[in-house]
Amino acid sequence: MAKYFDVHPDNPQPRTIGQIAAAIRDDALIAYPTDSCYALGCRLGSRTGIDRIRTIRKLDDRHHFTLVCRDFAQLGQFVRIDNDVFRAVKASTPGRYTFILPATKEVPRMLQHPKKTVGVRIPDHVVTQALLEELGEPLLSSTLLLPGEDEPMTQGWEIKDRLDHEVDAVLDSGDCGTEPTTVIDFSGGEPEIVRVGAGDVSRFE
Repeated sequence: MAKYFDVHPDNPQPRTIGQIAAAIRDDALIAYPTDSCYALGCRLGSRTGIDRIRTIRKLDDRHHFTLVCRDFAQLGQFVRIDNDVFRAVKASTPGRYTFILPATKEVPRMLQHPKKTVGVRIPDHVVTQALLEELGEPLLSSTLLLPGEDEPMTQGWEIKDRLDHEVDAVLDSGDCGTEPTTVIDFSGGEPEIVRVGAGDVSRFE
């Protein structure tokens, strides 16, 4: 059964955040809130975590996983980014965007898309940021959108009920909406809008 953590949305309890980070380091798969919607997350190098996310969401090897990063300095360790793209991405973070960029050698090969790219984002969410700060590395993540459903789940108790035997922990800090991030592919140098979501696309059109 999944552990259920009730986390304060504005002042996340340090002890609770520490427990969750420790579980992630021990290979736990979690469901957690972001500034767009709930996501599944695990340790960066977790083969079992990746496999479990693929199973829950029924994903193939062409799915772009996302590295959810604490800040721009951390993001820069995992993707190659030229000056023009740097300015565009910097102006849009933290926020409700995921950017697809060429992966560096810091990204485990099992996470990379066949095109050697990976998704990255910096969330504007107090609880997520507290967890990333405690963890000290990005979370490997994927939107918590179940097969055959049009919208992600938004309530922690509902996720606990539905995925009780498929995830190890659920963080609940209140409703975080149903709209996933806007996805922009910069891997070719020019912005390509892959998914219109919570982030304003007008700056990339």
